[in-house]
Amino acid sequence: MDNIIRTDYTEIMQKSYIDYAMSVIVARALPDVRDGLKPVQRRTLYDMLQLGVKYDKPFRKSARIVGDTMGRFHPHGDSSIYESLVVMSQEYKKGMPLVEGHGNFGSIEGDGAAAMRYTEARLQKITQEAFLADLDKDVVDFVPNFDQNEEEPEVLPVRVPNLLINGAEGIAVGMATSIPPHNLVEVIEGAKLYMKNPNITTEELLGTMQGPDFPTGGVIVNKDDLLSIYKTGSGKIKVRGKVVLEKTKGGKEALVITEIPYTMVGAGIGKFLNDVANLIENRVTTDISDISNQSGKDGIRIVLELKKNADAKKIEHMLYKKTKLEDTFGVNMLTVADGKPEVLGLKAFFEHFTKFQFEITTRKYRTLLKEANKKKEIQEGLIKAYDMIDLIIEILRGSKNLKQAKGCLVSGNTEGIIFKTKSSEKRAKALSFTEAQATAILEMRLYRLIGLEIDTLEKEYKKTLKDIAHYEDILTNEKTMRNVLLKELDGFKREFGVPRKTVIENAQEAVYEETFEETELVVLMDRLGYIKTVDVSTYERNKEAADNENVHIIRCMNTDRLCLFTDIGVLHSLKILDLPYGKFRDKGIPIDNLCNYNSAEERLLYVEAGQNIYEKKLIFATKFGMIKVVNGSEFLVSKKAVVATKLLEEDRVLFVEEVREEKPQVIFKTENGAFLRFLVDEIPEKKKTAIGVRAIAMAQGDFVEQGWFVAGQNSETIMYKEKEIALSRIKLGKRDGKGVKLRL
Repeated sequence: MDNIIRTDYTEIMQKSYIDYAMSVIVARALPDVRDGLKPVQRRTLYDMLQLGVKYDKPFRKSARIVGDTMGRFHPHGDSSIYESLVVMSQEYKKGMPLVEGHGNFGSIEGDGAAAMRYTEARLQKITQEAFLADLDKDVVDFVPNFDQNEEEPEVLPVRVPNLLINGAEGIAVGMATSIPPHNLVEVIEGAKLYMKNPNITTEELLGTMQGPDFPTGGVIVNKDDLLSIYKTGSGKIKVRGKVVLEKTKGGKEALVITEIPYTMVGAGIGKFLNDVANLIENRVTTDISDISNQSGKDGIRIVLELKKNADAKKIEHMLYKKTKLEDTFGVNMLTVADGKPEVLGLKAFFEHFTKFQFEITTRKYRTLLKEANKKKEIQEGLIKAYDMIDLIIEILRGSKNLKQAKGCLVSGNTEGIIFKTKSSEKRAKALSFTEAQATAILEMRLYRLIGLEIDTLEKEYKKTLKDIAHYEDILTNEKTMRNVLLKELDGFKREFGVPRKTVIENAQEAVYEETFEETELVVLMDRLGYIKTVDVSTYERNKEAADNENVHIIRCMNTDRLCLFTDIGVLHSLKILDLPYGKFRDKGIPIDNLCNYNSAEERLLYVEAGQNIYEKKLIFATKFGMIKVVNGSEFLVSKKAVVATKLLEEDRVLFVEEVREEKPQVIFKTENGAFLRFLVDEIPEKKKTAIGVRAIAMAQGDFVEQGWFVAGQNSETIMYKEKEIALSRIKLGKRDGKGVKLRL
């Protein structure tokens, strides 16, 4: 009979979710502080080494690499592996690319890489020498792969501070990492400083390691904030593109963007061009005559041609304020340290890096010492054998088999062996070679008996003794080991170091004051919620079509704000300048994209421009029969969304209308067929935060269904129970009355 374990459901959910979260954090999304790699990157590089796709070998198809990695080490789909391979090859994303790509591996402007069957790849030289070397020397632990059929390294023995050099980005469960790339030379110098003095301060480290070095260049403008960022491991870096002023034909000038912020890599360039085009179309600036993207193999070159006498510095500041030419890079140096996620400051990172370097170096030289001692043992045996080669030959000739000969060499057992003389047998009994030495002697080739060969062997033996002394010195003397590490780091710096690309300074805040000519526009919104603005003359020329195609047509100034009242009692407000300006037949933009209005959950009741509203009085009526008048000046707000009226629970606004002298009466109709007519003057004026007063007394479960504003004497009719009814039949009553039911 099965055992039934009773437990709290919340405990199971909590444990399962934590297990899942930790799996994603440690095994998928975050890099390890030791090698700066995520599992998919580590496995891809290791697989490339296993396939022999080295920097000095021919390229191999990316599909071959991806398939082999997925089949042996990373069973999570080929797209994640190929994407990792592509990113590791892109020099505009990585401070130090780890893979050399051949073919279309995408572009800085956001073009995707070609399919993996078309591209080829191989390891970069630094990857092979600083990431994958010494794996055969037991420098790191190997763990079983996903199906227990092979082993993979738990971490790569990376000899440079890769996490800082290449940076990292990743989204885990409830946390994310964002580490900017840095300059290899500066990071190595920082690591050396820490190795020499673990008590060094972050300020002293930043004296050598200035800050991030983005592969796209640019200018970091908040240098003073870097100390806090590197102490805590989190903060915000402001980075600008590099802009130069060039003279063009005809005495005009052009602003040329030669470097972009790192955050603009990819689709950001296209968005920047669109943003500048929108600034021109919306007349935020009239000083840019043309914009062109002339970027190519030589780098970024975006040209903004200026009109004569344009203020270039003002336009540059406008670009910083209105586009992503100045952007923020959020730093969160979250990484897996000692098996758990941790946000590290700069000094803490170097502490982990140094500890790892000492660990893998210790393991490396222990292995080398072990191998050198074995080599020494064999060399001593061979030298000793050379001095008694005649005896050994006599033992071999007199032995019946290999086992008998080896036994004599190791333990002096001469039983069954035929010797020429008793003295030879006596000397044989004194032999005491080790197992390894005896094996080497028996496998020795005859040419090793040549005189010159023994000289070579003795030289090799002396070198082995020297190596052993060196290895022992490294393993027993911390200073010697540190010097070895420093020398290795210097070697990587000399061979792979590149000049810094990003400038770091304390720049002044970009100041830009919008100045534009106040003009009259017409706002058009159609039934689907698409909105745009056009010139008054454009509207007048197309008035008939505009009136037929749009539900909201509002004349206003370009300095106004557009106010949208919805049935959930919210006022959405946005600048007229934020609306797309264009031709009459332009489609416009959905209003949902411009403000917090949600067409799926809200219904627009009233739309008007701010200056037109502020001098009016608006009537709010709700489904539960509440009503009030609000002065329009209360809606003079700058926020994108505010409460326009307070509502009871589950109540909705039925309509919003302005108070008009020509329509001084209001009529309500409830779902149960009660009609009430009363004067607008009976409606009290309240604040926008008030619920209002009761307009009609309704039976329980009844609610207001419709409402009309009418003149004193009107001939308006409505359809009621499939019959046409004149509103004039409804007698004038008082607010908060029960109303009457019409007899048909």
